[in-house]
Amino acid sequence: MCLILFACNAHPDYRLILAANRDEFYDRPSAPADFWTSHPQVLAGKDLKEKGTWLGVTRGGKFAAITNYRDPASWKADAPSRGKLVSRYLTGSAGPEKYLRNVAKKAEAYNGFNLLLGDGADLFVYSNRGDIRKLSSGIYGLSNELLDTPWPKVQRGKKLLKRALAQKGKELEEALFDLLADRRVPPDRNLPDTGIGLEWERLLATMFIKSPIYGTRSSTLLLIGKNKRVKLIEKVYNGEEEPWLISRFAFPVEDRT
Repeated sequence: MCLILFACNAHPDYRLILAANRDEFYDRPSAPADFWTSHPQVLAGKDLKEKGTWLGVTRGGKFAAITNYRDPASWKADAPSRGKLVSRYLTGSAGPEKYLRNVAKKAEAYNGFNLLLGDGADLFVYSNRGDIRKLSSGIYGLSNELLDTPWPKVQRGKKLLKRALAQKGKELEEALFDLLADRRVPPDRNLPDTGIGLEWERLLATMFIKSPIYGTRSSTLLLIGKNKRVKLIEKVYNGEEEPWLISRFAFPVEDRT
């Protein structure tokens, strides 16, 4: 994922509302969200190159998502897959805090990442460029820097998410997908300088990214209700103007105690 906007205990119906865009090169093979044959409790897309994922949720209410931390100067070509940090959490039994403490012990082996994890009780974020943080109620934005770094699309996204939270039902879903489709380009003076050059900074500055070789591959909504029901909706684009696939999943959280 390259943009995750989420609200924790900020809506009367939902404990978590998460709206995310996955940005990737179009030629990297991947599978859309579905329940995994190997782990039927996991609902997630799959990176077919490294076999990890970027966002997922389990029938027991665990969820995880990841973004890359943009730091080209420290890139390691032989680093392990960051997507497997998500899949190992979803397929494992550890809670979010314990899992992150174990990840932190070997985090230097990975290229930069931000990992967002939760379960039925708690929500944590960890970056191998920062610390483990337990999050309280509020509205947050995560792109390719630390949580809530004031990049233009993070600030705009949080503003639009706050506005969307006034809606319910289908209107809420439509408002969330509308914000993920936002293509407003900020002025150059507001762009970050992450070492990739101005042309790429401009390209990556919009919430929805479109270019000949790289862009928003999918947009996903994850809603976990206070009634312990999970809803995941995914639109898959893969370089097209309109989604070629829209998938919807809904299920009650299973009691695993």
